[in-house]
Amino acid sequence: MQPTLEVVLAIVFLPFLAAAFTPAVYRLLGERTAYFAAAVALVTLGLVTDQYLAGAHGTVSVDWIPSLGISLAFYVDGLALLIAFLASGVGVLILTYSGGYMHGEPGQAKYYATLLAFMGSMLGVALAGDLVALFVFWELTSLSSFILIGHYTDEEASQYAARKSMIITVSGGLFMLVGFILLVWASGQTTVIDGTTYSIPLLIEHADAIREVLMASALFVPVLLLVGLGAATKSAQVPFHVWLPNAMEAPTPVSAFLHSATMVKAGVYLVGRFRPLFLPEEAAVLGDWTLVFAVLGLLTMTVAAILAVSATDIKELLAYSTASHLGLIIGAFGFANSYGAEAGAFHILNHASFKAALFLVAGIIAHEAGTRQIEKLGGLRKHLPFTGVIAVVASLSMAGLPPFNGFYSKELLFESTYYAAKDAGGLAWIFPVVAVFGSVFTFLYSIKFASLFFGDEPAELGHVHRPPVVMLVPPAILGVLVLAISAAPNVFIEALIGSVYGSVTPGEAHSFSVHFPTELTPYVLMSLVTIAVGAISFPFYDRIHDAINAILRGPVRANWWYDNFVEGLTRVSVVTTPKIQTGLLRTYATWGLFGFVALALGGYAVAGVSMPAISGLSVSLPIVLVLLVALVGAFAVDIAPSHVAGVLTLSIVGFMVAIFYILADAPDLALTQLTVETLVLVIFLLVLDRLPAFYGDAPDRFVSLRDGVLSVAVGATVFLTVLLSTDASPDPLLKDFFVARAGVPAEHGPVFTDFGGGSNIVNVILVDFRGIDTMGEISVVVMASLAILTLIRMRGQGESQ
Repeated sequence: MQPTLEVVLAIVFLPFLAAAFTPAVYRLLGERTAYFAAAVALVTLGLVTDQYLAGAHGTVSVDWIPSLGISLAFYVDGLALLIAFLASGVGVLILTYSGGYMHGEPGQAKYYATLLAFMGSMLGVALAGDLVALFVFWELTSLSSFILIGHYTDEEASQYAARKSMIITVSGGLFMLVGFILLVWASGQTTVIDGTTYSIPLLIEHADAIREVLMASALFVPVLLLVGLGAATKSAQVPFHVWLPNAMEAPTPVSAFLHSATMVKAGVYLVGRFRPLFLPEEAAVLGDWTLVFAVLGLLTMTVAAILAVSATDIKELLAYSTASHLGLIIGAFGFANSYGAEAGAFHILNHASFKAALFLVAGIIAHEAGTRQIEKLGGLRKHLPFTGVIAVVASLSMAGLPPFNGFYSKELLFESTYYAAKDAGGLAWIFPVVAVFGSVFTFLYSIKFASLFFGDEPAELGHVHRPPVVMLVPPAILGVLVLAISAAPNVFIEALIGSVYGSVTPGEAHSFSVHFPTELTPYVLMSLVTIAVGAISFPFYDRIHDAINAILRGPVRANWWYDNFVEGLTRVSVVTTPKIQTGLLRTYATWGLFGFVALALGGYAVAGVSMPAISGLSVSLPIVLVLLVALVGAFAVDIAPSHVAGVLTLSIVGFMVAIFYILADAPDLALTQLTVETLVLVIFLLVLDRLPAFYGDAPDRFVSLRDGVLSVAVGATVFLTVLLSTDASPDPLLKDFFVARAGVPAEHGPVFTDFGGGSNIVNVILVDFRGIDTMGEISVVVMASLAILTLIRMRGQGESQ
C-alpha cells in the first residue's frame, strides 16, 4: 500500500508545530505542559499506527529545491515505521513521566519545546527518503540533543557534556555528508539511472550499479567509512563512545528518550538503511562491509560492557550498556548472513523496551533516594517494591537470560557469529569468542543493576520516598512490553520486525521466527557458557570493578585522548589568535585575499580549465587612451603623498571606467558608475577629514613586497575569472526571450503576467525577471540604513544604551 503524503507530513511536522507553541502553552498550563506534549506525541503515535500508514511501503514527496532535483521526500517501509513507532511511542511515556520528574525544575518551557523538536527530528530521520532531507534532520537531532543535554546551563558538567556531544556527533555528520556527496556523484555516473539522484530508495534499487561505479573509481571503501563514521559517532561506537556517559548530565527523561530508544538509534538506522546498498546479495563472508561493521560492533559491545562494569553511577552504567547494545546491533548488521540481519532488527525493539524502562527506573531511584552512586544503593525493594519488579524484569532481559526477549536477539547474534566463523574459518573464529566474552560482562552489569533492590541497605542510604503514580506508569508499561515480547516474540516479529528484516536485507527478503531452544547447538552452548561464567564471576564483581578501574588510567581511557585533543586545540588557538586577530585591516585583507586567490586558482587547477582563445579583438583609439589614463591613475594611487591625494587619484580610475562605458555604448552603466563614483569620493573626503593624517610607520620592505605580489595575484585571478566566465556561449534564445518578453504584448487584457511591460530591457530585468534579487539588495540597504540611524540616535546616550 502506498503511504499517504498528508499523514507522513503530519507525523514529521506536528511535533515541530507543537514545539513552536509550547512557550505560549506553558504560560497557560505551567508544569502541566508535560501532558500537552505527551498528547502531541500520542497523536503522532496514532498517525504512525494509522491504517493509512501501517503496512505501507513507498515514497511520497513534495518539491523542495526543484532546480537541483531535490525533493522533500519520505520513504515508508518496515525499518522507518519501527523507528517512528519507537520515537513517538516512547515519547508518549517519557513526556508523561516528565510531568512528575521535572516538578520544580527550571527551564521547563524550553525543555518540552526542545523535546518535541527532537522527536520531530528523529521522525524526520526515520522517514527521510532523500539524502539532503536525511542530513538536515540528522543535524537537527544533534542540535536539539545539544540543548537537552545542556539543560542545566549553570552547571559546568552539563556545558562540558553538551559541547562534547555536539563536537563528536556533528563532526561525524560532516564526514557522512561527504559520503552522501560521493554517492550522489556515483548515481550520476551510472548508465541505469536517468540523471543524478538524491533518492535513497533509488540508490538502493540500483545498488549494483552504484557499487560498480564506486569500486571502479576506488571510492567504495572511502564512502563506506565516511557513512560509517556518521553512524559510529551518533550511536556512540568505540572510540566515539565517550560522549554518551557525559550526556547523562541531562535530566533522566532525556537520557531515557535520547539515549535508549531514539537518538542513538539513528546511527543503527543508518547502518540498516544502507546495508542493502553496500552489501551485495551474494556477499563474501568477510567482505568490506563485514570487516568494518562486524568488527566495529563487536569491539564496541565488548569494550562498552567492560566500562559498564567499571561504572560507579547507575546512569553511567546504563550509558555504557547502551553503547554496548548498540554495538551488538551494528555488529549483527555487519554480518552478511541472514542471522545477523535478524538479530539486528529484533534487538532494535528489544533494547528500546528494556533500556527505556531501566533509565526510568534509574530516574525514580535518583529522584526518590537522592543518589545515583552504586555503592550507596541496596535493599531498595523495601521502599520501591513495584519499581523493583520492573527493574528485575528489564535487567534480566538486558542480561540475555531466557526466556526474556533480550535472550532471543542475543542468541541470533551468537548464531550469526558462529556461521560466519564456520564459513570463513581461520581468524573469523574470533567473532564468536569476542561475542561470548562481551556478553559475560553484559551479564555482570545487568545482574548488578537488579541487585540494587536486594541485600542490605547501605549506611549512606537515606530515606527513600515512594514515587508518584505518573512516574511509575511509563516504566510499568515498558516492563509489560518486555514481558509481552518475551512471551510471544513471534507475534511481534510478524507485526513489526519481519518487515524491518526485509528493509535491511538485499534481494528477496523473508520473515523469520525464533523459538526457545530445545536442543544443544553451538550457539546455545555459547549462551550457556555466557550465563555460567557470568554467574561464577558475579560474586567477584567488586574485585573485577576495581581491577578495571586500576587499568583505565591515562591514555588507556578514550576520554584522555578527547580531553587532550580539545585542550591542544585550545592552546593552538590561544597562540595563533593574537597573530591572526591583530586589529589591523591590512592583516585581515591579506588573509582574506590570499584565501580568495588560493581557492579560486586551486579550483581552476582541479577542474583543469584552460585559457580561452581570444579572437577578433578590436579596440578603438579613444578606448585605449581612456584605459591608459586609468592605468596611470592606478599607479598614482600607490605613490600618492597623502590620503586625500590617493582618494582623488583613485577617483580618476572610476571616472575613466565611466567614460569607457560611454564609449562602449552603455550609457545606463556609465550613469550608474558616475553617480556611485561621485558619492564614494565625497564620502571618502568627509571621512578622511575626521581621521588623523598619520597612522604609523610605513611597512617594511618584506610587507611591501608581499602586498605587491598579492595585489598582482588578485588582479590576475580576477582577470582569469572574467575571461573564463565570459568565454561561455549562452543560448542566444535567452537574449531573444528578454527582447520578446520585456515589453508590452501586442494583444493583452487588463492584466498580464508573462511580459515585463516596460520599455527599458535592463530595468525590466532588474525589477521583473530578477525581482527577488533586487528586493534582497534593497532589503540589505534598508537594514544597513536602519542600523546607521540607530547608531546615530544612540550617540551621546552613554554606554548603558
